[in-house]
Amino acid sequence: MKTPALAAPLVLALLLSLAPPLQAATPAQAAARGGAAALSPVPGEVIVRFKPEASVLRRSALAAGAAPAGVAQVLAQRASSLGARTGRLLQAGPAVGERTQLVRAAGVDAVELARALAADPEVEWVEPNGRRRLLAAPNDPLYGPATALTRPSGPDSGQWYLRAPTAEVVSGIDIEAAWARTRGNANVVVAVLDTGVRFQHPDLGRVASGGKLLDGYDFVSDRTVANDGDGRDADPSDPGDWISSDDLTLRDARGDLIFEDCELSPSSWHGTTTASLVGARTDDGVGMAGTAPGVNVLPVRVLGKCFGTDADIQAGMRWAAGLPVDGVPANPHPARVLNMSLGSSGSCTASYQAAVDDVLAAGAVIVAAAGNSAGGPVGVPGNCRGVIAVLALRHAGTKVGFSDLGPEIGIAAPGGNCVNIGPGDACVYPILAATDLGARGPVESAWTNSFDITVGTSFSSPLVAGVAALMFSQQPALSPAAVRQALQATARPFPTSGADNGSDPTPVAQCKAPSTDGNGNTVLQLQCYCTTALCGAGMLDAGAAVAAVAGLLARIDVTPAAPVAGTAVQLSANGSVPGSGRQITAWAWTLLDGGGVTAGFSTASNAATAAFLPTAAGTVRVRLTVTDDLGQSQSIDQTVAVAAAPSTPGLPGGGTGGGGGGGGGAMSLLWLLLLTAAAVVLMRKPRRG
Repeated sequence: MKTPALAAPLVLALLLSLAPPLQAATPAQAAARGGAAALSPVPGEVIVRFKPEASVLRRSALAAGAAPAGVAQVLAQRASSLGARTGRLLQAGPAVGERTQLVRAAGVDAVELARALAADPEVEWVEPNGRRRLLAAPNDPLYGPATALTRPSGPDSGQWYLRAPTAEVVSGIDIEAAWARTRGNANVVVAVLDTGVRFQHPDLGRVASGGKLLDGYDFVSDRTVANDGDGRDADPSDPGDWISSDDLTLRDARGDLIFEDCELSPSSWHGTTTASLVGARTDDGVGMAGTAPGVNVLPVRVLGKCFGTDADIQAGMRWAAGLPVDGVPANPHPARVLNMSLGSSGSCTASYQAAVDDVLAAGAVIVAAAGNSAGGPVGVPGNCRGVIAVLALRHAGTKVGFSDLGPEIGIAAPGGNCVNIGPGDACVYPILAATDLGARGPVESAWTNSFDITVGTSFSSPLVAGVAALMFSQQPALSPAAVRQALQATARPFPTSGADNGSDPTPVAQCKAPSTDGNGNTVLQLQCYCTTALCGAGMLDAGAAVAAVAGLLARIDVTPAAPVAGTAVQLSANGSVPGSGRQITAWAWTLLDGGGVTAGFSTASNAATAAFLPTAAGTVRVRLTVTDDLGQSQSIDQTVAVAAAPSTPGLPGGGTGGGGGGGGGAMSLLWLLLLTAAAVVLMRKPRRG
């Protein structure tokens, strides 16, 4: 096996970014730093969210289960009303979520339109309808013979990333240890938000025919981008997402180039690849194994040729989690896990955070790829609060060159790499996955291999999503926060040595925070030794993660959901779940950090509830330990954010009058009595998770 000294610096990736047009990189600038040109927003299109009290919502209300024609009429009325107030002729696009829709205007820049509409008193927020690409590292010839259209015979590494770790393959996720407990439950659904799927692939197929794929939905609303002859519909099949020279000259009705920021490329079959990594059929004597072969996969098509828009992606997110989207039939199979191997650079926007919050509130986990700009910061939606962003590892356990990194990363998993080259210039450690042989439309089902390679954070993410689905299969009562905590608590530590590449005399460096040069370009950071500050809690351990949720499960419910100073906060352990045939017999509450706003609990020890009175704004960290009748214990830590109390007119100093005035946080007898009464009520009314 030879290891070229120049191989590692060539592990670059698509730089996926969304920046205002005046700040977007030129194609030459992007090429100079190893990435593709930044994607500008769709011209003249913005996503608008109206305030709950907006008069336009009252005048143009949507009836439950309204027909598509009725929905379109209501959306048009809202756009027209907004346009009349702002002096613009606006056209309505499709719905994105509750109170949220796409709006278009001809002959205007999207950023300019967003600024103008944001001033309207009935608008909660508005932002340009950005475009996002799939997160796949380029099939550059310097990775190896990855761009060859034929598949010569040669070595194939197989699914090294699923097997138990060894001294050489450090980052294997040990899936067989998880399978010893569960291969997944068909009631658990993983939504793959991507380019759509090839239902005909032998490792996938439809559930109705004994396969793994549910019917799903196509959210790509632009017919040209969709490449399937229509807009949103109930068929998420992937027709191919190639970009030809003719595509680069296409213009929309406004005269704008549709694929201005795109490059010539063959079809990626990206959604088929990610879907197979989650749930490919296993033990059927054909092809590959999926991470969670017992679960069902819900294809949600949100990416077309070259990109997908924020409006379509966010609508797809909500629908995947079982939330209503106007004009789209209800999802009969809500997902517990959403895999999003897509994104771009930039901070998490208001619209993405709103979509993430809605999905988390529905009880679904969101797993997203970190991005492939070779050491840049984590992109959207991976950097949104509550998303589990996944960094890509080499087989050696180090950050692979193309992967981005930063404090937003939740965990790391194998992403493939071709630093190591075998006989015939074969890539030794790619990610084997399902694909199609067609350069444009579909031709023949196949699997990627050491010559037609698959690498990228796009393929780290579905491994984590699959393990999360196994965790839900083992313990359906898990919350998204509990899944994240268990994944991180069971992660294996990163290696700190042993990853140097044979003939390459350059030692592997420690990972550093993303940075930019004097021109504002991301400084490339290739293979490096990970730290928990920049690469997540550690390396994914599937067996340990599933084992961690197999038995006793501790859970804390907080009332009220948004605590404020001066109001008692009740904590309940009644949502905790014992193992099969067992009972919880003991509860222990520990104040890890009072945050300077509380000194302790008001309830006695060994109770299923606890309460405290915050005297000011701050954060309080508590720990619950539950023990069952066999003496087994499990703990969970939770941070409770307390907001400042709202001022009340007429009271001295603007106080709320709740705690009397002063006393350094000491509780009065009245407060002790109230807290005790609240605790008694909670103990009598156990809550179910």
